[in-house]
Amino acid sequence: MRRILCASCLLLAWLCANGAALDLMQVFAWGRMFAGYAHEMPVETALAETFDPARPCPLCVAVQQARKAGDEPKSVPAPTLAAKLVLISHFSEAVAPPAISGCRLESISIDAAERYDPVPVPPPRASARALLG
Repeated sequence: MRRILCASCLLLAWLCANGAALDLMQVFAWGRMFAGYAHEMPVETALAETFDPARPCPLCVAVQQARKAGDEPKSVPAPTLAAKLVLISHFSEAVAPPAISGCRLESISIDAAERYDPVPVPPPRASARALLG
């Protein structure tokens, strides 16, 4: 269940990043226009009026403006030369940990203790009767 939820959320985020929200809004606008025209005129004429580019509804105009705003490249002001020079000449001080008093590294043993136990004999093999059970 968690995998399906994660995949669904990822798909929704991908669709929104690719402009699917605007596409859904446009389909909704066309549906409203068609429903409004279908009450007043035949279906064929209502369909033709709905997709007539000369007569967009306010929602269609808003979607077109949002698409144009999304397609325009964002203008980021270029950093000035003075700002670049300040960044180049900026130095940070080295941070050293404070000295620990009363601790001597010589007293800490890093080596593992030696074992003097004899190596045990290999474990007994299971008999055929124990394996067949």
